[in-house]
Amino acid sequence: MKKPWQKNLETILGVLIGNALLAFTVAAFLVPHGIIMGGATGIGLTISHYLPIQLSLIILIVNACLFLLGAVTLGKKFVITTIASTFLYPACLTVMQEIPGITDLTDNIMLATFYGGAFLGLGVGMIVRVGSSTGGTDILALVLNKWLHVSVAVLVYIVDFVVLGAQAVFSDSEQIMYGVLALVLETVMLNRVMLMGQSQIQLFVISDKYEEIRERMLKEQDVGVTMVHVETGFGKENQKAVLCIIHNRKLYATNEMIHTIDEKAFVTISQINEVKGRGFTLERENYSEVEKIKKED
Repeated sequence: MKKPWQKNLETILGVLIGNALLAFTVAAFLVPHGIIMGGATGIGLTISHYLPIQLSLIILIVNACLFLLGAVTLGKKFVITTIASTFLYPACLTVMQEIPGITDLTDNIMLATFYGGAFLGLGVGMIVRVGSSTGGTDILALVLNKWLHVSVAVLVYIVDFVVLGAQAVFSDSEQIMYGVLALVLETVMLNRVMLMGQSQIQLFVISDKYEEIRERMLKEQDVGVTMVHVETGFGKENQKAVLCIIHNRKLYATNEMIHTIDEKAFVTISQINEVKGRGFTLERENYSEVEKIKKED
């Protein structure tokens, strides 16, 4: 279990690095190439096209207005998780835009789109992963969800596409298509970051030699197992199956071991997105010590 100070440090670093990465991405790849985007930044880009006001200042004002709307509508918990990004992102953007040569990293709009979409997803993922929020137009989606009871995910996409549409008025067709591509890449990267480090392999083994498989998995492969009562479909015989969650790197060795014990063993292998509990997020008990305690009892 992580100590409270470790969790707090992880949250602070996630919010700081995530917002800094978002600001760098906007300043280095999206704004220089006129790539349209959603969120509060997209609103800022629309307003700054018509009014000679600094982008970071517009975003700060938009974020502050949306934050106040969320605070009134969504309550205290929302305020705590959102206040940092609401004001930190515009501040980071101001700093990033002052870095010499930041707009000259690439003159290839396709390259800028790929890096922009990927880094946006990475930045947002780091913030959301530690339980915080990016604020911005996500707040509007949450407020509309409370009023209209429509899925937040659907509302986020609707708001983003409305913002993209507002920029389409003064953007050419390529900038619009690159903007949509950046949004898709951001979503893909966000999903990857949210599951990063948690994806594992699940093995489900049906074999008459389930007891030997259980013993050798515990002793040789040093992985935890769960025994599941099953009934065979054809013979209607009751027996046990072995359910096991393993790290990706142990798949080959574990699969080979199972088939050396029983070459006819029925094995299903599945990729699962998240694992929590003893052996993964908590320390696993040593098998030999557990067996020793059982014998003493």
